[in-house]
Order: sequence, then structure tokens, then C-alpha cells
Amino acid sequence: MSNQELNLEQIAKTAKKASYKLASLSTEIKNRALLAVAENIKNNKNIILNKNNDDLNMAKSFLESGKISQSIYDRLKLDDEKIDVMVEGIRDVAKLEDPANKTLWAIELDKGLELYRVSCPIGVIGVIFESRPDVITQIASLAIKSANTVILKGGSEALNSNEILVQIINEALDKVEEFPKDTVNLIKTRHDVEEMLKMDEYIDLIIPRGSNQLVKYIQSNTKIPVLGHAEGICHVYIDEYADLNKATRIAVDSKIQYPAACNAVETILVHKSLSQNYLPELIKGLQNVDIKVKGDNRTWHVSHEVIEATEEDWKTEYGDKIVSVKIVEDINEAINHINTYGSGHTDAIITENTNNAKIFMDLVDSAGVYQNASTRFADGFRYGLGAEVGISTNKTHARGPVGLEGLVIYKYKLFGNGQTVSEYSGKNAKKYTHKVIK
Repeated sequence: MSNQELNLEQIAKTAKKASYKLASLSTEIKNRALLAVAENIKNNKNIILNKNNDDLNMAKSFLESGKISQSIYDRLKLDDEKIDVMVEGIRDVAKLEDPANKTLWAIELDKGLELYRVSCPIGVIGVIFESRPDVITQIASLAIKSANTVILKGGSEALNSNEILVQIINEALDKVEEFPKDTVNLIKTRHDVEEMLKMDEYIDLIIPRGSNQLVKYIQSNTKIPVLGHAEGICHVYIDEYADLNKATRIAVDSKIQYPAACNAVETILVHKSLSQNYLPELIKGLQNVDIKVKGDNRTWHVSHEVIEATEEDWKTEYGDKIVSVKIVEDINEAINHINTYGSGHTDAIITENTNNAKIFMDLVDSAGVYQNASTRFADGFRYGLGAEVGISTNKTHARGPVGLEGLVIYKYKLFGNGQTVSEYSGKNAKKYTHKVIK
């Protein structure tokens, strides 16, 4: 029976079964599988682009009718360069250290009684994402390397692209000896998502990648642990001690390099001492690259060319060529603003003052805090993780761009020689040595 003919419970069951086999595979077999997938995608580039073009043609009508945004349409599009990046990304994952079956620490409880904490895969991971078909290769490659099985659900606007990519991945995996079937699975309907959220017996983790609305829906409707971020409201604070050339360059890049990305800046905070001599130059620099600028009342009085911002703007992830600007009294007001309105994703300070940088980076409560660098660096590939399954603003297990290390957990392995707990209890109890094993 093909994967398409199985219902969601059967898919989840077979994925769970495959996860046990996958956990026992050697690094060599997993790397061989990754390289086979990369080669098969490379060899089928034209087929992938043709299927993607079918999606784009259908998406045009959705765009015109307002059912999808321009940013979603842009994320949907594949081209030669994106496919080359996909292939290279998979090969990069093959080069990374295997995160599974690593001894994290070891301790002797007593002579002949040794305890090891060892990394192991999470198991079955459900990933729900919107628009971007290249997410499939990122997640599949990380899942293979970390020995997890995945159940993928992409947006309906990318169905043809998603189907062909999963098909090509599985064709390659089927040719790798010992590699289990049902490692990479695709589901297609909203009903499947609703069913997936009930499958806590088989699915160990859900990763939603998409809108705030999607993530909050997932978090509110499942018992399965959820890893992800609901919003990407990122900030750049331009300090009184900033190098202003750096400040403009970084602020512009943080927005314009990819306005629809979750790590694009949404609010720029500017120290009051820069409001007269520098802020008009910054606004002009943003407007010169077609960024619409909104500003608080103080900013509007500096430049009447900005649109007056409202309270709602500080809470908004625009995902477009729009940015809000606010003048702040000092670094403390900047930090308070970020911790009040930010989403805990990525925030940057532009300053040459090391003390201010330290204060900012210590007190801003976000997964990523930067000095003198674009917020767009918040990315698994750029971090050297090979790729990412998503960006997490959680404060447990994994935070920030989640690569291989975020897809493993650990178990304790105890090796004994007939010892019983009663020997270490009572009046004449034996003593634990608790000696670190190096």
C-alpha cells in the first residue's frame, strides 16, 4: 500500500516503527542516504521546477484574489539557485558530526557500576509549514542525520512541489541498503493536521513553521510538545555610541535582504541624541530602497515623511517592506521596549560601547542577541548548523535556530555487574563513589 493510500494513523504507526530501525543505523549509512538524496534532487532539477511552476500558476489567482500575500507567493518560488542551495545544504548536513549516540557525560556510581548519558533521537517529528517547498529538504536531511522520522504537512499552495520533492527523496532512500522505508512522509489536508495533533501515542514532537495564527492554533490543540516561534518581531537598537555608517547598513540589510523572513527587523529604536543629526538620514536610507517607514510622534516631528505609528505597530510582524521607528531616551528604554513588544526571536544593538553591548545582550530576553550585525544572521545555515527545522523561542530543550542538536534528546545507560539498591541502603550501606569517567 502506498503512503498516499494510508490514513494518518497508519502513517504515524509506520513512521514510529521506522524510527526504531533508524535509531540503530550507523553514521556511514545515514551519510550515504543524504548524498543519494542530494544527487537525486540535482538530477531531477527540471522536473522539480516544472512542478513548482504549476504551483506558481495556481498561486497567481490566489494572490490576485487576496487569499495569499505577496510574501507567501515569493516564498513559494523555486529557481536554479534555490535548488543548488538545497543540494549543497544536504551535502553540508552529511559533513556534520552525527548528534546521535554520543556520550554526553559518564560517572562511576561504584566500581563496576557505570552510568552514561547518551544522546538519542526524539523519534517521530511532525512538521507543519507554509509556502516554502525548500523546507522539505532542510527538514528531511536533518531528520535523516539525527535518526528521526518525519511527517510533513506543507501549504496547499505548494502541493505539487512538495509531492515531487518527497517522491525524489524517497526514491533515493529506497536504493540505500538497510535504510528503513517511511522515514520521510507527506500528508496533504487540513483534516490530516487535525488528526496529527491527536497522535501523541506515535508522534513525539510537533514543529510548526508559519504564521502566528498557525503556531498558536497548534499549541492550543495538541498534547504533543510543540517547538517553534509564534512571531518574529525583531528589533535593531541604534545606540548613542553607534558607528552610524554601520547602523544604516545593518538596519537596511535587516529589513530589505528578505522582508518576509521571520528574522527581518520590524522596529528600529534610535537613541534620542541621534534624532536630529542622524535619524533623517536613516529614514532617507530606508525610503531609498522602497521601505515604508512608520514612526512614533517624536520621529514624525523629525520627519513628516513618515507615517505616524500606533501602539499596534510595535506588536506587528509586517513581513513586508515596512518598518516602524521609535526614539528612546536611553538603552534601558530600548531594552524595556524590546522585552515588552518583542517575540523573543532576534534583536541587535549597534554600538561601539562594550559596556552598553553587554548590558543589552544580558538583559534582552531573546533567543538571539547581536552586536553590530544584521538580524538576518539568525539562521541555521548561517550558524553552521547545516540547515534548520525552525527557529524556537522556547526556553526548554532547544532555542534559536534548531539544527541537529535540537533534534536529539538523551537517555541514561547504566552498566552494572549484579548490584542491587539494597546494598546501598540501611545501616551498613555501601558508599557511592560518584567518580567522573573521562
